[in-house]
Amino acid sequence: MLGPHCTENPPSLSSTCGAGNIQEIGGLQTYVAGDQNSKLAILLAADAFGYEAPKLRSLADKIAALGFLVVVPDLFNGDPFSFEKPREAWSTAHTPEKGCEDAKNVVEALRSRGVVKVGAAGFCWGGMAVVRLAKYDCIDAAVLLHPGPITQDQINEVKCPIAILGAEIDNYAPPELLKQLGEVLAEKSEARMVDSYVKIFPGVGHGWSVRYEDNDEFGVKSAEESHVDLMNWFTKYIK
Repeated sequence: MLGPHCTENPPSLSSTCGAGNIQEIGGLQTYVAGDQNSKLAILLAADAFGYEAPKLRSLADKIAALGFLVVVPDLFNGDPFSFEKPREAWSTAHTPEKGCEDAKNVVEALRSRGVVKVGAAGFCWGGMAVVRLAKYDCIDAAVLLHPGPITQDQINEVKCPIAILGAEIDNYAPPELLKQLGEVLAEKSEARMVDSYVKIFPGVGHGWSVRYEDNDEFGVKSAEESHVDLMNWFTKYIK
């Protein structure tokens, strides 16, 4: 179920923003930025407001500047959340499980084009899709940013290096939960199964990394710090 905190501070959507372009990849309309011939790709799974969010596309452009091919698929097939839609019905139609399967199709399409390594980052709802994706062998690294509810069982199934960037003020992925998940990941790391990193950002709430206010100096700085952490993780493992 999509909780109210997941839909705070909705972005103004624009299908024309960003330096990239729209392509069909894996059967989905996808925002694409960066070197089309790159063998290294990053998939960004949006929050409930979808792939047209300007700040998400701006982040995609920023990641692409590092030399990655960055793809932001429309995992909602033209039906992002809006307040005019019944929350429960929308959540039923757009489950993280379906998002994971659709993302797998995008990754497969990228591999068929010659991409050799793929990282995936998910925001809020997208984080719940990406943690499911990380249990398969199709991606090489993952980052979850203020994800929706995830479980220890899901974390135990993760097969690739994973970073979790959480908010101090978050009812859906509270610091206490993320610390517990970090302990599970630490055990996996000690067993040399998977590297991990968990970080809690003070003073920010759910969704802060892509839904900050431009005039909020602290919020902007915190979001940019999370972007650097994300890019460092992918620079380390997608190479």
